[in-house]
Amino acid sequence: MSIAYPEFHASRCTRYRFRYSECRCCAEVCPHDAITLSDEGVAIDSARCQNCALCVTACPTDALTSGGFKPVDMLRQAIRQDRFTIACGPSGAVADAVVPCLGTVDAASLAYLAKRRIPVTMRGATHCSECAHGARGAAQLALNLDACEVLTKAAGTADARADWVAPEVESAITAGLTIGKDDRFAASRRQWFRRLVGRGADELAQATEPASSALPTPDKAIRSGAYALPERRELLQIVCQRRDDRPVSVPLHEALPLMALSLRPGCTTCEACFRVCPTGAIGIEESPAEWQLKFDTDRCVGCAVCIEVCQPGVLAVDAIFDARPEQPARVLLAMSKQRCARCDRPFVSHAPQGTCPICRDDEDAFTSIFG
Repeated sequence: MSIAYPEFHASRCTRYRFRYSECRCCAEVCPHDAITLSDEGVAIDSARCQNCALCVTACPTDALTSGGFKPVDMLRQAIRQDRFTIACGPSGAVADAVVPCLGTVDAASLAYLAKRRIPVTMRGATHCSECAHGARGAAQLALNLDACEVLTKAAGTADARADWVAPEVESAITAGLTIGKDDRFAASRRQWFRRLVGRGADELAQATEPASSALPTPDKAIRSGAYALPERRELLQIVCQRRDDRPVSVPLHEALPLMALSLRPGCTTCEACFRVCPTGAIGIEESPAEWQLKFDTDRCVGCAVCIEVCQPGVLAVDAIFDARPEQPARVLLAMSKQRCARCDRPFVSHAPQGTCPICRDDEDAFTSIFG
């Protein structure tokens, strides 16, 4: 097994895309405190890093990758066999595939093999108590197994679920015994859920000003970059496909790069959510007469940076959603275009306006200077 240090891809990182992002997925899961976060993204201390690759699996946008650990290669090997075994490298266990930590085997890969009815046995979990990254690794393994079970239950009727073959772990460790052992890991889960409800229910309850009065996100806080869709997300499109085309209702889960958005009243059409999305899940579609804000479930990885960047706080996350692939993009907001009486530019506004925002800003600036 050859595991290289994780490589950082800035344009995929939510902290790079939005300077004020509070995402800590990689840092919270790292057992060795080898990750430093900033508004530029992620820095890895090679002196501390022990190549466990847990940060690679924890990042929903694939901002961290490892040249020596590629789950898709493991899946190509697995689908050619009747049974498949995966072993934790530090444990010394023998298996068809050896990974740096069992916690790195993501839920999408486990669910994919389960759907293909390939029995998977995971070896070496009994070594977690002796391993340098065992507590975090065991907790992440339990989380991934739980997410795999969530997908199994969402697959359809009881008869349909019986076709799936759940992975087995050769140890006495269970999800209930492992997740609660690391307080820092549990705290990261709470932080993740708070990010997905925007600024937290307590702040929303205290809001007194109307949404339209929220200050716009500074342009310098958002950096652009090429769109990238992680392999895990594409794999989940296969996992969530049903032959009868019935809904696949999946609840929000930290270990699943899946999410669905709705929009409450109060959108200012600032387009910050569109500009900050690293995968292109949020898009703007325009015609000569209309402006539309759209959401594509197939491309969303649940990074929640759109929730963070939305200053009015009107983007909302669905607790349960249909994860079937190839659904039409959801129109979050549609508005008719107006034409500026001063510059003749088209623009959108919730209420009829004679001039566009640019011209109104010019008028306000002229008034403030010359009275």
